[in-house]
Amino acid sequence: AIWTQVAMASRQAPCCLWLLGVILLMDASARPANHSSARERAGLREENEILPPDHLNGVKLEMDGHLNKGFHQEVFLGKDTDGFEEDAEPRKSRRKLMVIFSKVDVNADRRISPKEMQHWIMQKTAEHFQEAVEESRAHFRAVDPDGDGRVSWDEYKVKFLASKGHSERGLAEKMRNNEELKVDEETQEVLENLKDRWYQADNPPSDLLLTEDEFLSFLHPEHSRGMLKFMVKEIVRDLDQDGDKQLSLPEFISLPVGTVENQQGQDVDDNWVRDRKKEFEELIDANHDGIVTMAELEDYMDPMNEYNALNEAKQMIAVADENQNQHLEPEEVLKYSEFFTGSKLMDYARNVHEEF
Repeated sequence: AIWTQVAMASRQAPCCLWLLGVILLMDASARPANHSSARERAGLREENEILPPDHLNGVKLEMDGHLNKGFHQEVFLGKDTDGFEEDAEPRKSRRKLMVIFSKVDVNADRRISPKEMQHWIMQKTAEHFQEAVEESRAHFRAVDPDGDGRVSWDEYKVKFLASKGHSERGLAEKMRNNEELKVDEETQEVLENLKDRWYQADNPPSDLLLTEDEFLSFLHPEHSRGMLKFMVKEIVRDLDQDGDKQLSLPEFISLPVGTVENQQGQDVDDNWVRDRKKEFEELIDANHDGIVTMAELEDYMDPMNEYNALNEAKQMIAVADENQNQHLEPEEVLKYSEFFTGSKLMDYARNVHEEF
């Protein structure tokens, strides 16, 4: 585009030659900023690729112990979220929602039973699992440059610090010479947490070398029973106030650090307590004794637990089951579309038969 403008300017009168200089100056002045921005974006992308994600699709709790607010959409839509954005055309969104309804409704009786919803949840969770496997495989190649199928902690550490702006060559040289790596306090804390997680992902006999499968567990603890236990232990450690290694209701619903400064903040806190209390009493505390053990929390967080999937199915149906027949019908799914898709679709009753 720049050279097209130059050619046009050169064909015009000499008084227009100043335009050539302006264009070239503008182009030159823009380059460093663009290149710098690209470098920053590349560094952030690289860091995100090799760090374990905070959010795990299809898992009830976040890594920090918060409830996964998008869980119901994740297990109802799977990866098929296109068409339910805020700016999506409502008619198309309704039609797509009814297509999904038809897929869940295996026996085509225009009702979704708990068993049908359970099978659908398991199917969508399996899709998220496969997506995590594919992403992890690509990320493994990024930290395994020699392609030997194993990644050492030192190799990973170099890649991580390089993503934070350190020189990869300089880091490797310092580590070969057993020199101290100088990093800030926050980065050092992240490294220590990552190393703990690395040890846990390294199956016995421990050699601090992760295979592709072990690296998958490092990034996605939901893929390994051992790593799921580790994740549960970390969450309990953060929430357990009396040190008994289990959670009471008051501990589970304790508000995050911070104070309520206004009514809006109070509303947020009230919602936090209400949602966590409901989850604790109805789903996590399996024997309803008022205490959640690590085993109960582990079962609750296991995305491939069929019993949990059935409980989730019943709970999801109950949210929209206005006629109390323990099934979901098209009108109910459309009316409660925000719960299932994250988008509110209007005029559900008027359009249900046409869309179905």
